[in-house]
Order: sequence, then C-alpha cells, then structure tokens
Amino acid sequence: MQRSAVDALRTGNHLSRDAPDEESGRRAATHRDQRRNAISDPRTNDRIRVPEVRLVGPAGEQVGVVKIEVALRLAQDADLDLVEVAPNSKPPVAKIMDYGKFKYEQAQKLKEARRNQANTILKEVRFRLKIDKHDYETKRKRAEGFLKAGDKVKAMILFRGREQSRPEMGVRLLQRFAEDVSEFGQVESTPTIDGRNMVMVIGPLKNKSEAKAEANAVRAARREANTPEEESAESESV
Repeated sequence: MQRSAVDALRTGNHLSRDAPDEESGRRAATHRDQRRNAISDPRTNDRIRVPEVRLVGPAGEQVGVVKIEVALRLAQDADLDLVEVAPNSKPPVAKIMDYGKFKYEQAQKLKEARRNQANTILKEVRFRLKIDKHDYETKRKRAEGFLKAGDKVKAMILFRGREQSRPEMGVRLLQRFAEDVSEFGQVESTPTIDGRNMVMVIGPLKNKSEAKAEANAVRAARREANTPEEESAESESV
C-alpha cells in the first residue's frame, strides 16, 4: 500500500527534528564556549551591576567604598577599565586597570606555566632500606643535579622480605633525604606505600626555564673567568 504525501512529509519532519544538522551543532558549541567565557571572565565596566564597590586604584592604592557611578567615571577619566576582581566580597572589590593588557599578561603566565609543566621530567632515585653512606651520598648528589635542572625527583625505597613490616624506617630515610636536598627542592608528595615499595616526590624550587637561565649564566661566568688566563698563557708563550 502506497503512503500518502502527507505521511511522507510527516515522516520527513520527524526525522529532521530528531537529527539536527551540522550548523545547529556548531551553533550549540559556540554558545557553550560563550557561556564558559562569560563564567571565567570577570565583569568589567558597565557589566558590573552593583550599587557600590570597594575601589582599588591603578597603582594598587585603596580608594575605599564608592558608588559604582563614581568608580566608572574614575576609570573613564584615566582611560582605563573597571574590573571586578572579587565579586563575592561585600561590597565587591573592583580595580581600575588596562584590562586588555591584564588579559594578555595572564595568558602569557598561563602559557609559561604550561610550558614549564610539560618540560618537567620525573627522575627516579632508588634506595635500599639498608643503604651504605657512599651509595646514599651518590644518590643525593644525583638528585640535587636533577632538581637544579628543574626536574622532579621520585625517591623510591625498595623493600625486601621482612623489611615491609618496618615502614617507619622507610619514612625516616625519605624524610632524611628530603632534608638533605631541601636547598634545591621541596616535598610535593609525602612518603606513601606503593606495592612493595615506598615513594616520595620532591619538586624543584626553580622551574625549568629559571634553572636553564641560571645554568647558562654560570657557564658564561666561567668562560669569562677563564678568558684572561688563556690570553696571558698565550702572551707568555709568544
């Protein structure tokens, strides 16, 4: 039996409602992104809908609680923006600043933080519970080298046999190790049991880029210190 044209149209309309086209999907994704940005970005200028704010000046000076109209006028007179920096305070805190410059600087800081995080490598240093002094010093110096280079160190104690019944000894050894390298790193993860082992993570005090810049400066200083000696040696040989 042949379907009528009306039935066919109804079926087509039903299908079109159930399967949204690609353009609708793109619009929905765009709206979601806009909502996310609206949530994450602070309110600025006339988007700040409160009667008064605690105002901070462009140099960080405390102006005090003022009417929102006054704060907006001061920002406009300074050719800057009024940015709500603490919306949950009573009254909300707003600061006069160059918002475009602020967003750029924040984006650069976030980019640098992600780069440092991506470049940071987790180096592993393994101990036995009954480690001799020479072996311990070797591993300590090795860990210090990793930390000075801006890398994290995973200190691991390998328990054998009945040693697993004495976890407090492992904790003491790792705490001693953390204290010995504290000039270059700090504990990020306290000692925890991982199967038959005990692990602790120590993070560098300086990030990867800072450590690299410092190492380059040290190398440059050494080259400069060695140059006069080399020149005097050459002049004596002549």
